[in-house]
Amino acid sequence: MSNTPPAAGETGDRTGRYVRHPNGHVAPMSPFTDIWRWHMTMVASILFRVTIGAASVGAVLLLGWVAIVACGPDAFASLAAFSGSPFGLFIWFGLTWVLFSFLLNGARHLINDAGKGLDLKSANLMAQIAVWGPIVLAVLFWVVLFATGKVSL
Repeated sequence: MSNTPPAAGETGDRTGRYVRHPNGHVAPMSPFTDIWRWHMTMVASILFRVTIGAASVGAVLLLGWVAIVACGPDAFASLAAFSGSPFGLFIWFGLTWVLFSFLLNGARHLINDAGKGLDLKSANLMAQIAVWGPIVLAVLFWVVLFATGKVSL
């Protein structure tokens, strides 16, 4: 994208849809996704929405787990075998990531609701924590589970 807006005759646009920022960058007034520059706060917001969907799937899985437990010891043994399989552990890892993501994003939103952390530097820092923190915490959680022998492949 060039730094100069197209002339009115080139696009037929005479509405003045471009604005020049104090740093000299020319950008459209309305942010379209193909020309908007990504920020960490945008990534954190989108990932939070993804975790909402993943938490919904996780809730259904946990309800299924409760139903299988009610079906008896044979059904529970099958569930335990599946949960201990590599694919089952992958699902549990994902649900752990979702849990930590909810905790960190919830803390971020609570801080923002209190009127704090709304400046650009703080918002970006909290977004970084909300994006990378759940990954680090989930990995640490599962490393501890494997190291203590609570989980094995």
